[in-house]
Amino acid sequence: MTRYDGDGADAERTFAALPPARGRGFARTWWGRAWLTALEGTALDSGQLKAGRGLARSGAVGAVSVRPGRVTAVVQDRDGTAHRADVLLQELSEERWDRFLAMAVERAGHVAALLDREMPTHLVEDAESAGVELLPGPGDLEPECGCGAWDHCGHTAALCYQVARLLDQDPFVLLLVRGRGERALLDALQARDDASAGRPAQGPEGVDAAEAYAAGDILPSLPDAPALPFEPGTPPSLDAEAEPAAGIDPSALEFLAARTAVQAHRMLARALRDGHERQPAEPEPTVARDAVRLAAGEPGGAVAGRLAEGSGRGREGLAVAVRAWRHGGTAALAVLDEEWIVEGERLARARAALDSAWDEDERPALRARANRWTVVGAPVQLRLGREGRWWPYREERGRWIPAGDSSPDPATALATAERAPGSQPPAKPSPHQSHDRPQ
Repeated sequence: MTRYDGDGADAERTFAALPPARGRGFARTWWGRAWLTALEGTALDSGQLKAGRGLARSGAVGAVSVRPGRVTAVVQDRDGTAHRADVLLQELSEERWDRFLAMAVERAGHVAALLDREMPTHLVEDAESAGVELLPGPGDLEPECGCGAWDHCGHTAALCYQVARLLDQDPFVLLLVRGRGERALLDALQARDDASAGRPAQGPEGVDAAEAYAAGDILPSLPDAPALPFEPGTPPSLDAEAEPAAGIDPSALEFLAARTAVQAHRMLARALRDGHERQPAEPEPTVARDAVRLAAGEPGGAVAGRLAEGSGRGREGLAVAVRAWRHGGTAALAVLDEEWIVEGERLARARAALDSAWDEDERPALRARANRWTVVGAPVQLRLGREGRWWPYREERGRWIPAGDSSPDPATALATAERAPGSQPPAKPSPHQSHDRPQ
């Protein structure tokens, strides 16, 4: 439901209660995770955050009302007691909204992304460059709750976790809390765009003829780089009447040229993205790893056989590696191949993530070895990557197979493995089973 103010601008939106979130994470987008980072960096009591996750997962958060500066919902305790929970976030000033609108009008792609319910990182970065902080930081989410708590309690934490799910679906929710609803924002952008188009065009300023003649030997500036092609180029065909030279396989060479064109197109697209210069350089791939990348291009039988032999994996092992590659490239392949000991801070973070991912009565029994946690009595497994993300695996014919994309939340990753074809749900832990911990 949307309520409008006297000018017809949307001033409040109400979202129906979301279903329980058992077995899944609360934020799948980077901006939803940023919202939760602001919450988790503010709350002084981690126990209240855990209680909030439990309430949100169980469906205890009612309809969520969103309006400038505030989100509100009624949250029920496990005993049925209801509390009104509010989370406040400072609205942007008119001056900052003017800066944001001026920036967005100049970059039409930002508006298109928002209409697609996306919030790309470069939109937030451009807004920050204009002096506008869209996402909250630690300390920005202020709690108010009918239970009387002065800090974030389980009720306000549950509301924040539920709002993260709403932000995943629609980033305009964040902009409404900051002070502008979708309709008001789009109307303001249209008015600015019309005003800009209505200004008379100004011709180029004149240049003194003597100055122009004296500057005749100065080269003009380079033209803009051409736009990224819509798709990779097609290598020329090697089909000819002449016999190939000894040791040359034309079909293998054509496949290699086609995959090189695809890789070049991907690298060029990455290089043209905003902020590419701040990304770390990728290491040169090994021959064995590059064989997996090539095999992901679905070569013919003869080429596939050569790749299987050259990679040292064999046909079945290469097929498993290709599946991992398609789920996450080099990072997923490293998780497939490497078994390493989790120690120190990484171990503490892993244990905390596993402890908070499920309610006590829902947590599966896990047997740990190195960076791998296997569910007792079920052919599913979690693997921790060195970047801190959890990867789902399942067992097929005595071999562990990648079962899906990674997640920062172990419960989400395990649910992916359980939903994969051929897997069985894990057995409920008995009171006598314990959770093995890596040492």
